[in-house]
Amino acid sequence: MQDQHAPVFWRDGEVPVSARFDDPYFSLEDGLAETRHVFLAGNGLPGRFCDGFHVAELGFGTGLNLLAALQAWRAAGVPGRLCYTSFEAFPMAPEDMRRAQGRFAELAPLAAELAPLWRGGAQEITLPDLRFTLVAGDARATLRHWPGVADAWFLDGFSPAKNPEMWQPELLAEVARHTARGGMAATYTAAGFVRRGLEAAGFSVSRVPGYGRKRHMTRAILDRQ
Repeated sequence: MQDQHAPVFWRDGEVPVSARFDDPYFSLEDGLAETRHVFLAGNGLPGRFCDGFHVAELGFGTGLNLLAALQAWRAAGVPGRLCYTSFEAFPMAPEDMRRAQGRFAELAPLAAELAPLWRGGAQEITLPDLRFTLVAGDARATLRHWPGVADAWFLDGFSPAKNPEMWQPELLAEVARHTARGGMAATYTAAGFVRRGLEAAGFSVSRVPGYGRKRHMTRAILDRQ
């Protein structure tokens, strides 16, 4: 990972907060439950999993979404390998990632399995059931050069009000360009300009119940290209 790591401070019982964006990396209530509701269920997972299924993500953060997805993959008993690509401009320091992941006891075995790889600075991980790639840098520059196509997108940048660069129509158009027909995207935000950007990119967009105190979230399906 990069030599320059994202500056973090800690709030309310070890919840990591980005010093750059003044925004928590996950829900103060229950980050794992939020991930399962927004990104897994929001993308129809684990029901859509199949060999070679490709998750792509804007905003790797603490690695929580990866751990939750891999746990769901293993629990579903899907044969083959999950592919997972994450785009992150400001990677966390490995010790901060592990501290954040430590909040979730049921993910502890997975977190421990991957911990040595983060400490070693890995940006690519290959396991019998996982092929992971971290693409470091600004997604507005890196995504256009990515040769991959995703079946599901976890749109997990910081709040649109604090990190608007991650939610611009041009970037959402690149997300659509790198989505398989019938692929899906989900995000915790229901901001109108985000939904409009996804619609303009070719997604059919729904506002659905959000997690916890968030009344709504966004779910999108790419039905044309």
